[in-house]
Amino acid sequence: MDSNILSLVPEPETPGATTGIGMVCPFDMALDRELWRWMPWSVSLYFTRTPMPSSSVVDVDMVSALGEHSQIREAVRSVLGVRPAAVGYACASGSFVHGLAGATALSDCMREAGAPAAITTSEALLRALDVLDLGRIAVATPYVASLTDLLCDFLAEAGRTVVSQAGLGYDHDIWTIPYSATADLIRASDSPDADAIFVSCTNLPTYDILSTLEAELGKPVLSANQVTAWATLQEAGVVDHAAEPCAVQSLFGRVA
Repeated sequence: MDSNILSLVPEPETPGATTGIGMVCPFDMALDRELWRWMPWSVSLYFTRTPMPSSSVVDVDMVSALGEHSQIREAVRSVLGVRPAAVGYACASGSFVHGLAGATALSDCMREAGAPAAITTSEALLRALDVLDLGRIAVATPYVASLTDLLCDFLAEAGRTVVSQAGLGYDHDIWTIPYSATADLIRASDSPDADAIFVSCTNLPTYDILSTLEAELGKPVLSANQVTAWATLQEAGVVDHAAEPCAVQSLFGRVA
């Protein structure tokens, strides 16, 4: 390998001297790499997954099962051996399905299991909306209508106004949705009355289209993986968390 290329790669002073973040993901999470793309060199992610449920159809019953506390505690404990600074619950629907109390109970459960700090995707979304001072939201989801409605209920309970919404109606294999379909979904969800757009589901690829759509639509476009990455970095005490140079996004660079 060209030694000049190697010279461009930063090296930590001590091998392994990084900040660790645990990520509790649903059984079918296929986008580990997307979360990695928001991480600076100094951070390592330690992924763990919930068990396979009896049904893999993405509906209200299935996502409710993803937040079963005994399984969450076991998942958190599986990464404690590498001493993460924080643990995230990387699932939007699993953390909004039971409202604000359900999201809070999940992060409490993770801390009780030994996580030094913890946050769920839905709590991360609310924190991001607070930091960016956003109250009127357009919602874009890959979900069936019943799950999209529960997300809108969650935001309303948190004092936000959902001004428009759009969904794709998928109940399986969400990670296979192409960027072109997601971009069209985001455009369809937008409204002149919306301060920002939230794109739900940590299993929906969004990384490479967020900056372009922010520029096109003239407002923040937040995604589930983006807010999860940002908030877990905050929880871990990593505030200098520049993403890849191509990722010019409203949220990154803002400190809660």
